Amino acid sequence: MPGPSPGLHRALLGLWTALGLGLLSLSAVTQEPFWADLQPRVALVERGGSLWLNCSTNCPRPERGGLETSLRRNGTQRGLRWLARQLVDIREPETQPVCFFRCARRTLQARGLIRTFQRPDRVELVPLPAWQPVGENFTLSCRVPGAGPRGSLTLTLLRGPQELIRRSFAGEPPRARGAVLTATVLARREDHGANFSCRAELDLRPHGLGLFENTSAPRELRTFSFPEPHLTLSEPNAPEGTIVTVTCAAETQALVTLDGIPAAAPGQPAQLQLNATENDDRRGFFCDATLEVDGETLSKNRSVELRVLYAPRLDDSDCPRSWTWPEGPEQTLRCDARGNPQPSVHCTRPDGGAVLALGLLGPVTRALAGTYRCTATNDQGQAVKDVTLTVEYAPALDSVGCPERITWLEGTEASLSCVAHGVPSPNVSCVRFGGAEVIEGLMRVAREHAGTYRCEATNARGSAAKNVAVTVEYGPRFEEVSCPSNWTWVEGSGRLFSCEVAGKPQPSVECVGSGGTSEGMLLPLAPPDPGSRAPRIPSDLAPGTYICNATNRHGSMVKMVTVSAESPPQMDESTCPSHQSWLEGAEAAALACSARGRPSPQVSCSREGAPRPQRLRVSREDAGTYRCLATNAHGTDARMITVGVEYRPVVAELAASPPGGVRPGGNFTLTCRAEAWPPAQISWRAPPGALNIGLSSNNSTLSVAGAMGSHGGEYECAATNAHGRHTRRITVRVAGPWLWVAVGGAAGGAALLAAGAGLAFYVQSTACKKGEYNVQEAESSGEAVCLNGAGAGAGRDAGAEGGSEAAGTSEVPAGGEVFAIQLTSA
Repeated sequence: MPGPSPGLHRALLGLWTALGLGLLSLSAVTQEPFWADLQPRVALVERGGSLWLNCSTNCPRPERGGLETSLRRNGTQRGLRWLARQLVDIREPETQPVCFFRCARRTLQARGLIRTFQRPDRVELVPLPAWQPVGENFTLSCRVPGAGPRGSLTLTLLRGPQELIRRSFAGEPPRARGAVLTATVLARREDHGANFSCRAELDLRPHGLGLFENTSAPRELRTFSFPEPHLTLSEPNAPEGTIVTVTCAAETQALVTLDGIPAAAPGQPAQLQLNATENDDRRGFFCDATLEVDGETLSKNRSVELRVLYAPRLDDSDCPRSWTWPEGPEQTLRCDARGNPQPSVHCTRPDGGAVLALGLLGPVTRALAGTYRCTATNDQGQAVKDVTLTVEYAPALDSVGCPERITWLEGTEASLSCVAHGVPSPNVSCVRFGGAEVIEGLMRVAREHAGTYRCEATNARGSAAKNVAVTVEYGPRFEEVSCPSNWTWVEGSGRLFSCEVAGKPQPSVECVGSGGTSEGMLLPLAPPDPGSRAPRIPSDLAPGTYICNATNRHGSMVKMVTVSAESPPQMDESTCPSHQSWLEGAEAAALACSARGRPSPQVSCSREGAPRPQRLRVSREDAGTYRCLATNAHGTDARMITVGVEYRPVVAELAASPPGGVRPGGNFTLTCRAEAWPPAQISWRAPPGALNIGLSSNNSTLSVAGAMGSHGGEYECAATNAHGRHTRRITVRVAGPWLWVAVGGAAGGAALLAAGAGLAFYVQSTACKKGEYNVQEAESSGEAVCLNGAGAGAGRDAGAEGGSEAAGTSEVPAGGEVFAIQLTSA
């Protein structure tokens, strides 16, 4: 029967697709805000044909999407939210394409179903016996290879136009293809010359397609009266290893042949023995009987099938030892076992972990990767097989396989190896920043190997990169620049010995004295980190030799350091007095100023203001303020010095008031002014007998009230200090109105002699006292006048001439102050 025209075929296919879409779209309704859709959801395509699938979503901006299927693809069209793909040469009985999109961190999926159908192009009726005995059954067998799906197929055996048997295969699995219809027919005498045939109908009208029919070629039956042979099995269902006997025999004198091996003679049976194996399962045995009838050889035959029961078999073809899948897409795992009865198969991890869902479509995750033990079981036994599932995924570099920080030791051998997770095993290469050379293999570690490296892992599924910081550690090492062998400590500088040692990790350093005053003493060290707390700065430090020991976890190193102590200049009252005195006229000399310090400081002094002129002798002009500066390599110290110049006394002025003389009973005053440093002590020598003489508090003024003749004469003023004595004389005249002329030396001498006794008594009674004294009181009190050596002077100058002021002077060596006057009695 010819098939429908191409136009009709396309129309029916479109109708079927529309119906399928309408029905399945109802099931796609969901409460989710976003969905994926696949059209057509269900499709029936002729084997070897093609089909367009449309995959779409309502997600506004899907991240990615695709269509997963094992079928061949010819063309693809896509938009932002859809994808159309043509599938060609579709031959699998049933496939399930998956439409998926990634939206808002979720995977949206829609599954479809594509089935193929094949028209009944070949309808075969097994040839009929050349001669069929009447009254015996013969077999009509019809084969329709490849046609399907079998559930839509109907086979009918015909005797002429008469239907002998009709069978529908509805309810068969959708993947089932091809069909066989066998019927047993009793041969009748009227069947001689009748035609037998088989008609196949593939009814796809419920799917929107047509009815496809085909009929086998007719076969003619010739009948006679000849019984078929007997074919028997000693064990129709024989366990593997059982000895099975197959016997072929005929009731007549026919010659029987068993699987091509004839019997020994007509009328005798033919036998075959075998040890049943797996390969004998479903083995057919054919028994043929031939008989010569009317010069024509008639033949009848029978067949039987042996079922061999055997334990399960897990072959690599039906249950591969390994699967390799990419992570993500859904896959179907199959592990089929051979065996009779049909074994059941399940696969689990030996550690009691995951179980593989055999025959089901599901997503692939790396958690499924591993080795599974698949066990096939039936009542004859079981078979076990280890199956490895490999899930491929892009590389990943974690902190365990590729740490962010690596520490090497200088001088050792090391390699920069980063282990990446990924399947297949990733290739990892590391390149130092700023360089292009790939670091591979073992290398002798040096400090220059420290730095940051870029490691990249790559496999067929992608790549990953990571930065790795390499630190190279090494033992302590002293450098002369950072830890000198000789160091000078400057007192008061606040500086500590800096001994920085190269090494990683940073070595700890300790310097201990090795002899002399430094024996066993610790040398304070400056901290390597400016932010660290510094040790206490010592006020003094013992010079000498110190042994510095630097230690870290990779070793230690020692160094000898010689420490010397120095100090900046320092002047104080003991080395440079702030007040100093010079003696006028002495040889010019430097200030008495020195300074302590190491090295010995240089001291220079200069006068403040006008500079001091260069002289051989000291002058009082040299007095003033001087600045002394002490200097050495560690600094300076300055001190201000006040210099005073001392000199011998000089009576600069000796004057009488009133000048010229005094009348008896009148008053007069003598004033003596001296220049001296230190200030001079003033003493007086009066004429003998001069009584009632008064002195000022500092003896610079001598006064007489009620002058008498005894007050006339020569008065001497003496100025005395530590450096000498200087005197000066003046003569006082006491006279009436017409005796204003000075008396001679004889008269003065007589007056002095007359007053000697009284003067001696006065001086003795007023010894060492300053002020004014009453002679009579002095006499009555018995006090002595303190001449303090003045008596000798009085004797020496008693005859000197004088006027209102004596011009002669005398100097007396320092030996004490003179507080004395000489008085003459009236």
